[in-house]
Amino acid sequence: MNIYISGISGTGMGPLALMAKSAGFSVFGSDLSEGAISRELYNADIPFETGPNAQNGDFLQKCFDENGVDWFVYTSALPPNHPELVLAQKLGLRVSKRDELIAFLVDKLGLNMVAVAGTHGKTTTTSMIIWACLELDIPVSYLVGTTLPFAASGVYDTSSQFLIYEADEYDRNFLHFSPWLSVITVISYDHPDIYPTREDYQKAFRRFEGQSDRVVRISDEFPASDFQISGAARREDASLAAQAVLMMAEEVGTTIPYEQVIEVLNRFPGSGRRFERICSGVYSDYGHHPEEISATIDLAREEASRLGLKGVVAIYEPHQNTRQHEVFDDYARAFDGVSHLYWLPTYLTRENPELSIISPKEFISSLSPEVSQVAEPAELDSTFGLELQKWRSEGYLILLLTAGPADAWLREVFAGMDDLVPENADE
Repeated sequence: MNIYISGISGTGMGPLALMAKSAGFSVFGSDLSEGAISRELYNADIPFETGPNAQNGDFLQKCFDENGVDWFVYTSALPPNHPELVLAQKLGLRVSKRDELIAFLVDKLGLNMVAVAGTHGKTTTTSMIIWACLELDIPVSYLVGTTLPFAASGVYDTSSQFLIYEADEYDRNFLHFSPWLSVITVISYDHPDIYPTREDYQKAFRRFEGQSDRVVRISDEFPASDFQISGAARREDASLAAQAVLMMAEEVGTTIPYEQVIEVLNRFPGSGRRFERICSGVYSDYGHHPEEISATIDLAREEASRLGLKGVVAIYEPHQNTRQHEVFDDYARAFDGVSHLYWLPTYLTRENPELSIISPKEFISSLSPEVSQVAEPAELDSTFGLELQKWRSEGYLILLLTAGPADAWLREVFAGMDDLVPENADE
């Protein structure tokens, strides 16, 4: 079967392309620009095109004419009149979003789904389960919505019984599955464009749990304090991962001591965009929800203390103005404990044009007095880059929180600066 994926190089669709390819299917695709998974797609010899004209239908038509295309898979970001989507329908292809292809692969390959769901922590928890299984020789296939420093972001292992999947609640994607095991992280409220109320959001998670054969949550039997890694939230993620790994080991008839799982998870090397170390003293995180931000700030402060740094300088780029109107009041204490805060303009996607754009100054005025006094608006320019380099040279940990383009900008600012010795870091 030949599969064409529109939006192929992002963290949502790229891992799926990699898994499908490793499962023996022919995969092609396109994207507006090169995304986080582009390098992995090149390495896997998956043909794809990017650029302003890549999604006008020409490449899809070429793939159809030269190889045949059976299935067109597209992201939720594609509008109904998108040229590729219109052409796929005209050509009579099977057309779906990614959940339908994932369900097909689970059934076709005979896999038990281990789904990780929640508002926060699901990427890290998924990555931890993958890491531990690989280290403990439990064969697994998996899909995770990020890059991994220790493996590809999507894989099919012919000897595996399980598909470890980061189950996204956006667009109600996760409700298309009935997992063998569901691992539930922190649930609060997000995606108001999909779930109009908190009750709608909570109801979707209750339904998801009801569709699952087994459910894992935070348990007193597996205390987060068992783990020696920075950040209370990360220790909770590790506790969830450990429970899942032990259940998977039991299912395949392997006995693994809990202490061995702890040791492996304490060596977890992290994952892309989840408190990812860009260089010494500089980190990037995908956090863009107040509760997630608060947990990441706590993690950063622990890490700064461990490294002997003076404190944390945070940069925040909000994601989606529609979301900001829903969570505006929740930011009040989210950044407590930072030494300085820079607030960037909101990264705009899938917006409601009737809503006013909330400015950085408005956000800052809503924060606690301690934080608002050390907060200021900022723009991604060279002057700001030099300012951040100065903070780092003076012995502060730099933390960027973003789901948008600021991540790529930060990497350019600190490119080639890995061997910093902070000035007076212990003063």
